Amino acid sequence: MLALAGAAWAGAGLGRWVGWWTLLTLVAGLGAVWLARRRVAVATARTAVGALLVLAAAGTVTVLRLDQVDHSPVGVLAADGAVVRVVGTVRSDPRKVSARYGDLVVTRLELRQVTGRGSTYATAAPVVVIGDADWLDVPLGARVRATGRLGPADDDDLAAVLSARGPPEVVAAPDVWWRGAAAVRAAIRESVAHRPADQRALVPALVDGDDAGLAETLADDFRTTGLTHLLAVSGTNLTLVVGFLLVLARWAGLRGRSLLVVGALGIVGFVLLARTEPSVLRAAVMGSVALLALGADGRRRGARALGVAVVVLLLVQPGLAVQAGFALSVLATAGIVLLAPGWRDALARWLPRWAAEAIAVPSAAQLACTPVVAGLSGQVSLVAVVANLAAAPVVGPATVLGLVAGLVGLVLPAVGRLLGTLAGWCVAWIIAVATRGAALPTAALEWGTGVLALSVLTVVVVAIAVVGPFLLRRPVTGVGCCLLVVLAVCVRPPSPGWPPPGWVLVACDVGQGDALVLNAGPGAAVVVDSGPDPVAVDRCLDGLGVEEVPLVVLTHFHADHVDGLSGVFEDRQVGAVETTTLLDPPGGVGEVGSVAGEAGLTPSPAPYGATRRIGAVTLQALWPPPGAPTTGPGDGSTANEASVVLLAEVHGVRILLTGDVEPEGQAALAQALPGLTVDVLKVPHHGSRYQDEPWLLSLRARVALVSVGADNDYGHPAEAALAPLEAAGTRVLRTDQQGDLAVVVERGDLATATR
Repeated sequence: MLALAGAAWAGAGLGRWVGWWTLLTLVAGLGAVWLARRRVAVATARTAVGALLVLAAAGTVTVLRLDQVDHSPVGVLAADGAVVRVVGTVRSDPRKVSARYGDLVVTRLELRQVTGRGSTYATAAPVVVIGDADWLDVPLGARVRATGRLGPADDDDLAAVLSARGPPEVVAAPDVWWRGAAAVRAAIRESVAHRPADQRALVPALVDGDDAGLAETLADDFRTTGLTHLLAVSGTNLTLVVGFLLVLARWAGLRGRSLLVVGALGIVGFVLLARTEPSVLRAAVMGSVALLALGADGRRRGARALGVAVVVLLLVQPGLAVQAGFALSVLATAGIVLLAPGWRDALARWLPRWAAEAIAVPSAAQLACTPVVAGLSGQVSLVAVVANLAAAPVVGPATVLGLVAGLVGLVLPAVGRLLGTLAGWCVAWIIAVATRGAALPTAALEWGTGVLALSVLTVVVVAIAVVGPFLLRRPVTGVGCCLLVVLAVCVRPPSPGWPPPGWVLVACDVGQGDALVLNAGPGAAVVVDSGPDPVAVDRCLDGLGVEEVPLVVLTHFHADHVDGLSGVFEDRQVGAVETTTLLDPPGGVGEVGSVAGEAGLTPSPAPYGATRRIGAVTLQALWPPPGAPTTGPGDGSTANEASVVLLAEVHGVRILLTGDVEPEGQAALAQALPGLTVDVLKVPHHGSRYQDEPWLLSLRARVALVSVGADNDYGHPAEAALAPLEAAGTRVLRTDQQGDLAVVVERGDLATATR
């Protein structure tokens, strides 16, 4: 059955990339080669024929699905970028996301009707809607009418992307089962509302996959320790929920088919509670097959059950073949089914069987997923097995207690809060495991994402899978392997070169955004902007050994400069937060106020013209001038123009940090400060083509830093902006090409280093 699953996966991938004729030719050629062979065992021949048929079926379904999307009314209108009026049902909770010029709301809509180009079509097409804050209050399951512009979608699960214009109109309230599920989800959140913030966020994530309130830094700790699967709906969630219901049913005296009915109802209820998104349906199918396999002669049928699940899912939804989440789900299950029994039996020779199984299951699942995880994150977690082993005893109780707290809380809120407290205590342990594990010196090993790096890792994984049972049979080799892992995790290897000796400025690689660090002394730094990602700026500051930030200056309130602010505060003492005078856009202003307020700080404007010394850093704000507006129209250029421009000096190196100031502001600075020269220039606005070239050249900078994200949608940096600087002899460094950029003083001269 696993051979058929592999064929289905290959067929879905080939159908996506090679199309009709190549696929049919390939299948025919493989069939001809196989039939030409002699002395083929009957069983082998049957397997080969079955695999070819499944390959052809999966490929055909994929081609048909892609063709259907391309030529459907929604697909055609999306390709034309048409403005349409649609009617559809909301299929996911609206979620707020940060964008360059403010916050947006994203939700999933299943279209029932679309009107565009003078025609109206009935349809059943899933789309993603990108709208404003008016979409936040639309309930899951409601039928809405909206207007917007359609565009092509990159995801096979979607027919198009709808950029909404204006608020949605609710034309029908959610059905009663959707309202019931929403009430349970709300009751779950209410049951833990009195708990600390991380516990409030993690309990709903465990029960129904709602991780919207989870801090990005905690989510990164979960990734580092291999606990991310707890934050998403998976077959494990389904097994825990349905298993709990079956225990109750048995206790109530139900047997036989009655238990099947209870299990089926539990699966339906789980899907409604966790929302009918593709990942939830996938988890329901995988979990259901696993439950059926357990009820029909247990583990020996696990591989067959897994194969059935993969084939069915790929035939129904061929786009899963290229989704990392599906690959991780299948690999984790395969590791448990194929590897864990042998490892368990080997360990059981010298350990109690329950301990052997507790170690073997997470170890096998983690090992099987390692190449894919490394390909996605560039890291190999060294603490994942131990972290999963430590968290496992409370995952089940936390999930069940959270669910029961929500159900009971509907009628007895006080009892629901009591149960929520118990669930909170359980997840507090999981949080401690994640945060303490991620803080270990080498919790994660940096690994490449190239073909060679992943090929080597795959070979290592296969070798461990083969020799694992032999190494684990004896206490000496088994304990020795464990000690090697502990040593690798707890002892930090020497890492010469970063931070480079004598560093004065680092431009952190935070993607499409700015985050700059001025060395104020041992363990201290002035941070200018925080980028779009808390995890990225936190990691950069950790790498520099920054434990104290006397001052944070946020040049303006766009998301790519302020959304990472919470990462600056992570486990650090921050003295003050300063900003521009223009309080726009509102979303960024609110985010900064919220993060600073949690630390007891109130943001204040950067004092124009004042020269201050903060440790080893001398700082002067050159822009915006007194009398600059405090409110604006909300467009991007106005906020950019209000960027705080700073002149800094560290150990004799003069540095100009320009935010996203536009050419008009640059010209005003040139007029106000004639003859200004610097050693280092942070190129304005990520190297946008809109620059005052004469002013940039007049600064006579020896080094220019461009903080920019790879493959961004803005065309940054522009060759027209960088070429004149390079022609003038300025050394230009870019974070998208060279990573973190450091300016250092080396033997009294200016030098650079990258990582």
